[in-house]
This record gives sequence, structure tokens and C-alpha cells, in this order.
Amino acid sequence: QLVESGGELVQPGGSLRLSCTSSRFSLDYYAIGWFRQAPGKGREAVSCISMDGSTTIVADFVKGRFSIARDNTENTVHLQMSSLKPEDTAAYYCAAELEGPYGTKSYCSSDATDYTYWGQGTQVTVAS
Repeated sequence: QLVESGGELVQPGGSLRLSCTSSRFSLDYYAIGWFRQAPGKGREAVSCISMDGSTTIVADFVKGRFSIARDNTENTVHLQMSSLKPEDTAAYYCAAELEGPYGTKSYCSSDATDYTYWGQGTQVTVAS
């Protein structure tokens, strides 16, 4: 129900834009979260955006390098990543929750358990 794209091999310092879209429902009505999981590590929250777009959260470890934005005309949420580091290597997943966690349209969550729908992930590899 959710499809991520945009992951690839990139050199350190490079940039990528990941996309999350759905052919089944309108992301306008969903809070969206981006999570990542590196081999041998647990899943961690990267960023999220509320249903109404008024709230965005970016994890401290990517703050200043990553940003999240909606493109409602394309039914897509982007994760813009710049100044990529080898430690950013991971599978990146987007997740969606209708009207946002707890039905709060201006809220998004960094807790993976607050999201119902998940994509299959896109691989980002940062290496020279």
C-alpha cells in the first residue's frame, strides 16, 4: 500500500531524495513517518510529518541534513537527504497512519507502533 523509492548507492557528502507514495489511498489524510534500519541494528525514527503538514519532526542525528515535505499534487512525501554519511546506510521505510496518531491531524509520531501501514523499504548505501 505504500511504496518507497529513490534509494541507491551514493558517495559520502552526496544527496538523495526518497519518495513515499501510494496507489491505493490519498496521503493527504495520513501522517507519514520515515524510519530506517541498518544491518544488525534496530529500527530508528528519522522524520515524520503530520496529516495537515503543520508539524514535522527530524531526529537529532540527521537534523540539518534531512528534511521532510509533502507534495500533495503527486500524492507523495519526500525525505530529502544531504551531506550523507556512511552511517546513514540503511533500509529506509515510510509508514502511514490515518489522520495521524490518536486522530490528531496536527501530530506525528516517532514511535513506529503508532503507524498502521508500511512500505517494503528502499536501500540507501553511502560509500566511496
